[in-house]
Amino acid sequence: MNIISIKLATYFFVTVLIMESLLMLYLHQTIVHSRVNEEFSHLVSRGSNHRDALEDSYSENTMRHISLMEYNGAKQVAITDEDFNLLTSSEEDRTTLVELISHFSNRKFNEDQIIQKNWKEEKYIISLHPYTVNGKQTGYVILFQSTKDLQLLVNKLNFHFILAGLASMISLCIVYLILSKYLTRPLIRMKEATEKLSVGEFNVTLPKQGNDELGDLSNAIQKLASDLERVKKDRMEFLASISHELHTPLTYLSGYSKVAMRSELNDEERKKYLSIIDEESLRMTKLVKNLFDMAKMDDNNFSVSKQSIQVLPFFFHLYEKVLPSFNMKGIELEMDCKEDFEILADPLRLEQIVLNLLDNALKYSSEGTTTTLAIAQKNYKTVISVIDQGIGIHENDFAYIFDKLFRVEKSRSRDYGGSGLGLSIVKELVEAHDGTIEVQSTLGKGSKFSITI
Repeated sequence: MNIISIKLATYFFVTVLIMESLLMLYLHQTIVHSRVNEEFSHLVSRGSNHRDALEDSYSENTMRHISLMEYNGAKQVAITDEDFNLLTSSEEDRTTLVELISHFSNRKFNEDQIIQKNWKEEKYIISLHPYTVNGKQTGYVILFQSTKDLQLLVNKLNFHFILAGLASMISLCIVYLILSKYLTRPLIRMKEATEKLSVGEFNVTLPKQGNDELGDLSNAIQKLASDLERVKKDRMEFLASISHELHTPLTYLSGYSKVAMRSELNDEERKKYLSIIDEESLRMTKLVKNLFDMAKMDDNNFSVSKQSIQVLPFFFHLYEKVLPSFNMKGIELEMDCKEDFEILADPLRLEQIVLNLLDNALKYSSEGTTTTLAIAQKNYKTVISVIDQGIGIHENDFAYIFDKLFRVEKSRSRDYGGSGLGLSIVKELVEAHDGTIEVQSTLGKGSKFSITI
């Protein structure tokens, strides 16, 4: 995770550095050009004023007055004739000015202009202003300004820009530290949490993040950890329950088979033990079948082939099929279907659903009670209900009765039997039909399971 932190810092630093460099370069050039242009404009304006004064009153006295105005200043002035012969200047040592004037003395100028702009390499920037007396050009007013002050100004500007750049880099480092704390550290914690999950340590706790992508990721990992912990717990309970469910009939099979093989037993006693062996074999066969059905559902290897079914003959056939079992236990079974209509469903899976519910009603009901199989049409859907007067279900168990291997009898006594897989299979099959299943129950009074397809 340190790599992503370094990458993040590098990308952020390079991106901001490029943007800031371009911006600072633009600002630097703009400020420098603006300041240089101001100096050029000011130089031209001052030279124009001198030229205007000279044209208004052309005399030796005016020339001397103009020279005195620039004496010992940042600027120097020179007044020449039309052939660039020096008439007067503000600089006592005229050698430098004469040398500078000689560079452009072979040219003619008709308007005010900057004739030397290279402030970076030259000692002076120079403006030239032609003047005329009595309508005839007679010479030039030339203004010289030292570039030292301008270069000093630009150097100071460069220094401040460099200082600003260093401050920006320090700010970027601070921002990186903040990002490392508030962005990469949570990612590191999440990485550590996922590593624990990968080795089976599901009891992980992540600090709460904000309402952003990091927060969503943290919540998702936390939920995944909780789900995996629950799955692990359910798996252990599932294996323990399967072990328990298989251990009991196997114990009976082993024990009673040895008893039945005793030579001293009479036929009646042997038949009794063999019937117990047969009962436990059937019980284990049913458990294995339910487990196989559940495994196929979990792997999505089972299919639902819907077809049109006439309700009345279909459910009457199921009614007749289970009626002997109810009669043997002394439970009255009723069928309530007031009209015949068609339903679109898989007949094999629908039979499995109803038989599982009727089997539960038979297991958990006592002699002298009544169980009702009701079929009705409501809002273009079919509602199938199995209503018993059995032991009922506590309302706290409603949320768990469709879980695998959950049984309402917490002690797991063998008074009722059952593997705890029936209702789980029913729910899976109902949902495969795009239907819903609901339960209403009162402890000690009975239960009602309603399926809507």
